[in-house]
Amino acid sequence: MKEGPDIALLGSLIGEPARANMLTALLSGKALTASELAGEAGISAQTASSHLAKMQSGGLLIQRKQGRHRYFALADDDVGSLLEAMMGLAAKKGHLRTRTGPKDPALRHARVCYNHLAGDLGVQMMDSLLAKNLLTPENEGLGLTESGKSFFEEFAIDFEPLEKLRRPLCKSCLDWSNRRSHLAGSLGSALLTRFYDLGWARRLENSRIVSFNVRGEREFMRMFAV
Repeated sequence: MKEGPDIALLGSLIGEPARANMLTALLSGKALTASELAGEAGISAQTASSHLAKMQSGGLLIQRKQGRHRYFALADDDVGSLLEAMMGLAAKKGHLRTRTGPKDPALRHARVCYNHLAGDLGVQMMDSLLAKNLLTPENEGLGLTESGKSFFEEFAIDFEPLEKLRRPLCKSCLDWSNRRSHLAGSLGSALLTRFYDLGWARRLENSRIVSFNVRGEREFMRMFAV
């Protein structure tokens, strides 16, 4: 038997259609109940419980209890990044779902990817930060430059709590709709929170769509011009 990481196990956990639908629903960053996830997957509650137990055992999910309710969420950023990367690869290879709807353009424009900004605006932000040398290039190991740290401190990003986290400060994540990178990591998460706090954008209820208002998108475009 060959030794090393068992990618076959991860593939089997993610590859089952019902489980894939549940994992995709959790990319919103929200914790959902087993019943809600069963609805997302179109399966019975009993079948959903079996799937959730397998994914939790495989390290893809964590469970949180609040009173009589149990909530499930993605285990960490790595799981979210893996799912977004797989969606990007699927899109690149032409493995697309045929069902489309009015939400598709909005999802492509701006959406949450676990806890950071993705879509057209997420990719534009990454391009702008790289072009202005606020981030070091990906092929050199994505990181924050001194001028980048000053730039974000002026935007009221507090680095002290971010540097105490075990998560990487800067991390690239493959965007499934653009097939290019957007910014993840603790800095990506802090920026999305800052956009919310400034009133530039809000999350649409029961959706991954991040909706920027007119003022917010104007300020975003000014700040992250390419």
